[in-house]
Amino acid sequence: LPDETLLSKNIIGKVVLITGAGGSIGSELCRQVIARSPKKLIMVELNELALFNIQQALSNYSDRIISVLGSISDDPLMEELLINESVDSVYHAAAYKHVPLVEDINNITKACENNVIGTFNLASVSVLYQVESFVMISTDKAVRPSNVMGASKRMAEMVIQSIDTQSLSTKFSMVRFGNVINSSGSVIPLFLDQI
Repeated sequence: LPDETLLSKNIIGKVVLITGAGGSIGSELCRQVIARSPKKLIMVELNELALFNIQQALSNYSDRIISVLGSISDDPLMEELLINESVDSVYHAAAYKHVPLVEDINNITKACENNVIGTFNLASVSVLYQVESFVMISTDKAVRPSNVMGASKRMAEMVIQSIDTQSLSTKFSMVRFGNVINSSGSVIPLFLDQI
């Protein structure tokens, strides 16, 4: 069960920003956060349809939600959101995570740019603008990585660990997820197709 005391500390009455808000993990984070009375929920998502879907799912809370169509690699956008909205907590779930796509030689650079550099930039501006709490959602594939996706997420973890040692104001933490049932990056739909 979730630790309600910890959740309350980082959510109730706070301005919360979630990246990758339309993904399987990000959208569930949005549902969990909005149910715990944040002052404001900022949902950042690169995929228009995914952002629309989570916005519609949470339409009863539209007075407390800001939907932002954009990328974590867009430094001016991220900085503008953190400054203008006085963000207290960041839940960073945005990532390129489809192993076969990320392994393709044409996509490796973009995956690393998003997963590593995007994470670095977001974490750096979070420290600069004194965000209280930053939680990075990682993957079990970052443990002894055997593919580009896992390696890029491990590098992102190392970035967070490094920035955390230099930050006096922002509390950084990470959590690793394995295959999430019905997530867009999960191997389970592939297995079901094969069966």
